[in-house]
Amino acid sequence: MVHFVDSVLRFGSPLWIFAFLLCLAVWTTTAQAEPDVVGPPQPIIAISGDDVILPCHLDPPLNVQRLTVVWSKPDLKPDPLDRLSRVEYVHLYRNQHEVPDMKIQSYVSRTALSADGLKRGNISLKIRNVTVADQGRYKCLIPKLKSEVKEAILELVVEQRSVETWTKETPLHPRDLQTPDPKDESGDTVGLQYLHILIPMLVVLLTVVGAFLGYYLLNYKCRKNDLRKYGPPEEQLSA
Repeated sequence: MVHFVDSVLRFGSPLWIFAFLLCLAVWTTTAQAEPDVVGPPQPIIAISGDDVILPCHLDPPLNVQRLTVVWSKPDLKPDPLDRLSRVEYVHLYRNQHEVPDMKIQSYVSRTALSADGLKRGNISLKIRNVTVADQGRYKCLIPKLKSEVKEAILELVVEQRSVETWTKETPLHPRDLQTPDPKDESGDTVGLQYLHILIPMLVVLLTVVGAFLGYYLLNYKCRKNDLRKYGPPEEQLSA
């Protein structure tokens, strides 16, 4: 009985260490896989009359088709005549479609999100036929995102098209003036973003293998010490 208790106490420590390392690895994987809303650090420059993409995405990628996506202008003040002090939106996506209520009138029929992009966490906003009035700061927000970083702020700079430059320079084909579609904007970086998930999973796997290997070696060493201390089991002696 004493020998059994001694073995339990001796082998209990590696098991607790293994459980602790496994829980720590799983927690690390979950923490690193938590998506954050990411926007560009530099201003987006557009020419008046062109279409522009305001880039914003989740890192690592996450399907947000069933979540609410809000694009607004944080510097826009509410109407003083509105008792509820409501602020109108640039674009509001809810229940898997655009909600036109409370949309700024000047942006009606001019904004769009990519349906395919939403599946990959790309919430970039396309604005058609930008004007100087569209210039300013924009905020992309996912209110119900389970993350500490639910929003990003970016700036749009709209420059007037130069008439002199337009007449003297070689005319460009319309396709050269178009901004890439939101769904293609982050296509080249999706593989790199998935590394945030693959690397923690590899850490978990290595931790589990290392814990089992350490437990086996320690168990083997303890059994070898028991043979030296107590001798072979009674069954072997009787044989």
